[in-house]
Amino acid sequence: MAAQGTAPGALAGVRVLDLSRVLAGPSVTQMLADLGADVIKVERPGVGDEARTQGTRPAQRPGSNIEDTSGFSAVNRGKRSIELDLASPGGQAIARRLACESDILVENFKTGDLKRYGLEYESLAAINPRLVYCSITGFGQTGPYRLQPGYDLIFQAMSGLMSATGGPEDEPGGGPQRVGYPISDATAGLYATIGILAALHHRNAPEGRGQHIDLALLDAQIAAMTLVPTNYLIAGQLPRRVGIASLMSCPYQAFDCADGQIVIAVNNAKQFSQLCRVLGLDALASDERYASNASRVAHRAALVPVLAAALAMLPVAECRARLTDAGVPCGPLNDMQQVFDDEQVRHRGLRQEVVHPVKGVTPILANPLKFSETPVAYRRAPPQLGEHTAEVLREVLGIDDAELAALRESRVVGIADLARNEPTQTA
Repeated sequence: MAAQGTAPGALAGVRVLDLSRVLAGPSVTQMLADLGADVIKVERPGVGDEARTQGTRPAQRPGSNIEDTSGFSAVNRGKRSIELDLASPGGQAIARRLACESDILVENFKTGDLKRYGLEYESLAAINPRLVYCSITGFGQTGPYRLQPGYDLIFQAMSGLMSATGGPEDEPGGGPQRVGYPISDATAGLYATIGILAALHHRNAPEGRGQHIDLALLDAQIAAMTLVPTNYLIAGQLPRRVGIASLMSCPYQAFDCADGQIVIAVNNAKQFSQLCRVLGLDALASDERYASNASRVAHRAALVPVLAAALAMLPVAECRARLTDAGVPCGPLNDMQQVFDDEQVRHRGLRQEVVHPVKGVTPILANPLKFSETPVAYRRAPPQLGEHTAEVLREVLGIDDAELAALRESRVVGIADLARNEPTQTA
């Protein structure tokens, strides 16, 4: 079980105002929270982040959280949730006050939406010039598509990713395929995090100041593909779909074993020679058709069936052990249960748990960063809707009980935290 963490992280003392929802933006602010930042998540009163209703609900086990969906739990640990009506003038005023007390703001509203509320970068930079403000949208703040909505599927298609992913058209089940998770959101989240940390460093330099980061999911997905668009830009080469196999190396693909599948990634002559030795196919290693990687790719149709026949006779575990001992890169094609049963994954602690005093134990997917001096700590479970409304307004803005009661009465802020945290107060 992960320690909820009291040691300061690398971003201790940094405050983040999170106006984002669903996946891309919340993944950024969760990363910042993991690194020690105080993240204040703003949610619609009574409704909250749409992700609270997306994904699967936890299995019902004694002492475990049975409230949060996987969609919300995946990207919202470590945050404090407040209910705030940004559509109301009072809510906008509170948001501006919070922005004045923040170092970073992350939002993923449609382009131009926050300008109606006076919460766009220009308005907030005027009152807090040190604010690092990150806008994450489908198509960016400029360009002919800037007002269009979009989701991961759209960006996988428009970026060319699906043109490079899937099997050949002439094979059963061939054609373009979607990557099996919202990769465009995840990619954009990582780029946004990098940009925010760079902007924060610049701001803290002598004579530095805050700035606006305009990040589009389409841009991020195209950039993340690296080799594929570069092959086109340099050589005019369009990608060919070859499924799990590689266009540049062979054998570099999945093979059927006696009780499952294994992937083998051979990249040089020594690895190929060792593969042939393990499989009792030494003659292949001296065959001129397979003397180089380029020639193995060219003669893939002849080579792969011979390897496949030999591999099909071995169980996955035996095949993996023998190939690993011989220095041949390989690994089993795991399902999720096998992933978390794997001894390396267990050793690295990729499955962790956080404990909420009301909701109980929540399993989480660990942050992969391993710091020697400022280790990642999971300080808070994914918050209940509005759980920290009163706490944040009192602590950050110095709001007293009378003002808080007035804000609740006018529904500028929500009241979901009353029963949980303040049983003696009324709206």
